[in-house]
Amino acid sequence: MKIVDSHQHFWDLSRFNYEWMGADSPLRVNRSPSELRSLINAANVEYTVLIQAHSSVEETRWLLEIANEQNFVLGVTGWVDLTDPKVGNVLDRLQENKYLKGVRHIWEDESDPSWLFTSGAVEGLKEVQRRDLIYEFLVRPPNLKYIPRIMEQVPDLRAVVDHIAKPAISEKKREPWLSDLGEVAKCGDLFCKISGMVTEADHLNWSIDELKPYVNDVLELFDYDRLMFGTDWPVCTLAASYESVVQVGQTLLNDIPEEGKALILRDTAIDFYRLDVPKEIGS
Repeated sequence: MKIVDSHQHFWDLSRFNYEWMGADSPLRVNRSPSELRSLINAANVEYTVLIQAHSSVEETRWLLEIANEQNFVLGVTGWVDLTDPKVGNVLDRLQENKYLKGVRHIWEDESDPSWLFTSGAVEGLKEVQRRDLIYEFLVRPPNLKYIPRIMEQVPDLRAVVDHIAKPAISEKKREPWLSDLGEVAKCGDLFCKISGMVTEADHLNWSIDELKPYVNDVLELFDYDRLMFGTDWPVCTLAASYESVVQVGQTLLNDIPEEGKALILRDTAIDFYRLDVPKEIGS
């Protein structure tokens, strides 16, 4: 089965300062489409969705240029200032490129865990919804309880929770993450990405058995057609290679029906992001 990687990044340190990495992070190495192309070919991944890593419209434009040039990138989630009263105008211009599928904000890094709900960004989310774009919730467990309140105010927002909301896997903690994610899962058509787990575990000593309870929880909370797989490359390289993350993702789904695997590993992402899959490989 060919796979769609619903969550990957590129970065160029000469263009943008990725402050979230930290000055001495091993992630501070340029990551390019040519590097990923060889990795996806080896891992049986056919297409990807490219996700923002810098909070700027300039980076979003750069990512859209990459999507124009790379046949395996079928969609982009960028960044806009959701608190800007004129954010609708910015979105209109960005949507002139067909590869813009959605936006996100690095909410997990805000000092106030309620930021997205209390900052005025909800008005920006309404502009996202009016344009039928996706919003991606990049959160940690303290942010989760605000998502249902946001969805009440923007009920038709097409949205997804990234990285199963980053539970404290290295500490083997499941509460209050599990209870709060359960409330989030009740929010209509809100989706969830099975991604980003190896970097929430012990980077040097994680195991599939350590990840499995969290994945099983998510499989119980969300229908298969509301789940999608992503590698979070190259952030995942803190703990595992691209190929290893793909293999682990498949292994964690061994116990579910084949149609469920197809949804999570490919079809949900195609439908959710409305990807134009006929784009020929190698063109």
